[in-house]
Amino acid sequence: MARLLSSVSTIFVMFLLLVVTEMGANMVAEARSCISKSFTYKGLCVHDRNCANVCRTEGFVEGHCRGFAFGSRCFCYKPC
Repeated sequence: MARLLSSVSTIFVMFLLLVVTEMGANMVAEARSCISKSFTYKGLCVHDRNCANVCRTEGFVEGHCRGFAFGSRCFCYKPC
């Protein structure tokens, strides 16, 4: 009986190690993003699409409006 319990415990520990190793292999590090206020965007930033188009002309990947109402500005993003 003790031998059976030992075998089951060993199999269980091996199974847990396999599961933990597989979970770790699927984790991917996310790249950092560099953020900069747009140099050429004029006026209040109302639509993300307009902001993104201006940011692409400045060499960035994407752009989003940040802020509230009258303080909304266009910020550009690219991988660091």
